[in-house]
Amino acid sequence: KEDFELDVSHYDNDKAELGGFGLINGRIEVDVKINHEGEVNRARYMPQNPQIIATKTPVSDVLIFNIDTHPLGKEQIGVCNPELRLKGHTREGYGLSWNSNSNGYLLSGADDNTVCLWNINMQPTQGKNLDALSIYTGHTMVVEDVAWHCRHPTIFGSAGDDQKLMIWDTRSNNYSKASHIVDAHAAELAFNPFSDYILLTGSADRTLALWDLRNLKTKIATFESHKDEIFQTHWSPQNETIFASSGSDRRLHIWDLSRINQPQTPAEAEDGPPELLFIHGGHAAKISDFSWNPNEPFVICSVSEDNMAQIWQIAEHVYNDDITLDNIDGDRVEISPTSINHTC
Repeated sequence: KEDFELDVSHYDNDKAELGGFGLINGRIEVDVKINHEGEVNRARYMPQNPQIIATKTPVSDVLIFNIDTHPLGKEQIGVCNPELRLKGHTREGYGLSWNSNSNGYLLSGADDNTVCLWNINMQPTQGKNLDALSIYTGHTMVVEDVAWHCRHPTIFGSAGDDQKLMIWDTRSNNYSKASHIVDAHAAELAFNPFSDYILLTGSADRTLALWDLRNLKTKIATFESHKDEIFQTHWSPQNETIFASSGSDRRLHIWDLSRINQPQTPAEAEDGPPELLFIHGGHAAKISDFSWNPNEPFVICSVSEDNMAQIWQIAEHVYNDDITLDNIDGDRVEISPTSINHTC
């Protein structure tokens, strides 16, 4: 969604650009290549030490790599050599979350219906194998996602195909029953980094939901705009009301909670709800994952299943109401922001 209009006469056939937006002929340099066991279901770096990477594999193990020990060009062909193999799951999965408050604590959710917790600072059980510190068995179906609370080091959440959203406290010795269990069509979740209470969930039914941990009986709000199941949501690290969502519809949506219930004209309503700030339509396949830049506002890297990575930023006038586009009119069209493409 764009909340401004562009004149279609500004389209440049030679450059395939509209209104000055187009592809940057930039380069992304590869610093490190690491051999991996099969495809990477998910990868996350440790907040306290970005050189430490956790990955989910097509089998049950979660792998830990230290980038410093894998210099470019020095990898033995075909050999995967992680620093640690985290044991506990019996099947593959996608859920993966580092604790931003407790160094080395890692959560994983998998198709075996469980959530595993490790402290990678502990001594391996045997060789490079490290057993789970705790295994949580509250779900009865696949655990799609897990997430640590951003402000409370012992609180985490999990979402499963059993349509349950569960909130856990690691201080409890009950590993089979969560502190709070909510009936929710949630496939993934994200805690707001600026709030003790706000939680966001995304669903296969194409909707997003906002929750208050103090009262999980009802949703605060529901957001609808995606055309297919939602695969990822992440809050902006700079703005407490901004979040983004992506899914199988090949679109990445940026939302602004501060715009909820703002009045709209009939034409604006056709483009989506008032809180829908922007739609990135640059991908040609399902968006597998994305990440906000922690330093540059509104800069996102998104990757899709056709092995394409895009680094992009929306223009300031899209989110800053004080900036206007003078003398621009005509038919409204969907465009992609300025971006750099890289084939993986």
